[in-house]
Amino acid sequence: MFTALRRARTASLATAGAAAVVLLLSACGTTESSASSSDAGAAATSAAASGPVSVTDERGPVKLGAPATKVASLEWGLTENLLSLGVTPVGAADVKGYNQYDTVVPLPADTPDLGQRGTPSLDAISALDPDLIVVTTDTTDKVIGQLEKIAPVIAMKGSDGTDPIGYLRKTVNVLAQATGTEDQATALLSEFDARVTAGKAALAAAGKTGAAFTMADGWVQSGTVTVRMYTPNSFLGSIAAQLGLQNEWTTGGDPDYGLATTDVEGLTKLKTADSTFLYVADITADSFVDTLGKNAIWKKLPFVAAGNVKAVDPGIWMFGGPKAGEAYIDTVVKNLTGTALS
Repeated sequence: MFTALRRARTASLATAGAAAVVLLLSACGTTESSASSSDAGAAATSAAASGPVSVTDERGPVKLGAPATKVASLEWGLTENLLSLGVTPVGAADVKGYNQYDTVVPLPADTPDLGQRGTPSLDAISALDPDLIVVTTDTTDKVIGQLEKIAPVIAMKGSDGTDPIGYLRKTVNVLAQATGTEDQATALLSEFDARVTAGKAALAAAGKTGAAFTMADGWVQSGTVTVRMYTPNSFLGSIAAQLGLQNEWTTGGDPDYGLATTDVEGLTKLKTADSTFLYVADITADSFVDTLGKNAIWKKLPFVAAGNVKAVDPGIWMFGGPKAGEAYIDTVVKNLTGTALS
C-alpha cells in the first residue's frame, strides 16, 4: 500500500469553493392552466441545465457545451468525489487499486481502466469519447496537454495545506458545476458538516475535547521504516482539528498535502503518554507498525507503553472527499472513546 501511496504523491501527487449558480425560471399567464405552467417551467429548467457550463480550475476557466455526463477520472480522490455526487465515471485510473484503498465509496469493478494515475493510457481514454477529463495538478503539463486533445480537462489540486477542508468544498463544487449535480453537492457537504458536529459532540461527551493524538502511515524498505506524519495542514489532520483534537505533530508538512516524514528516532519527541497514535494499516502486507514492534526505541515510547496505538479502519483514502472524511471521523471517535458514533 505504501509503495502505492508514495507513487501517488510523486507521480500524481481559500476557504469556500466555486459556488454553483442555479437559475430559477418561472412562467405565468392568465390564460394558462397550472399544469401547462408547470410543464413550461420544467422545460425551461431542463433547457438551462443542459446549457453551456463554465467552471474555473487551477489553470483558469474551463468551458463545456453542457454539463458533462461522460467523465474520465484520473485520480482516486476525484473518482470518490464524482461517485459521491452520483456520477459514475466512464473510465478511471487504476480501478483495482481504487477498490482496494477506497472502499468507502466503491467503484464498479467493470469500470474501464485508464492506466496508472499520472501516466494514463491516452488510447484507452480516447476510445471512451469522454466529454470531460478530471485530473490533479500533480499531473504533468505535457500529459494534460495531450489529454486536452481528447476532451476538456479540469485540473484541481489533490489538497491544499493552507485550508484542506475549504479546498475540499471547492473541489466538490467545481465537479458539481461541471456535471450539473449542484443539489447533490449541497447535500453531500451538509452531511459531512453534520458528521463533524456529531463527532465533536461525542468526543466532548467522553471527555476527549483537546485530547492529544498523532496520525501516521508508513512503509518498510530494505528493513528501514519510514513514518509519514499527518500535520494539522493535512486533510485528515484538518478534520481532527475540527473535532477539537490536539495534533502533537505540527511541523515539516509539505504545502499541499501536509505530510512530514520521519523515522522511529524522530518519534521520540512525542512525550505524552495518553496521546493516541493513529495509523493506517496496510491491507496487503505487514504494517510498518508491526515492524516497529520489534524496535527497542519504539517499545519505550510513552504512548506505545501505554497501549495507545490504534489502527484506522482500512479503506479510507487519506486524500479523499467528504465520504472519506466521514469514515475517518467514525474511526477516530471509536478509537478514542471505545464507542461507535451512531
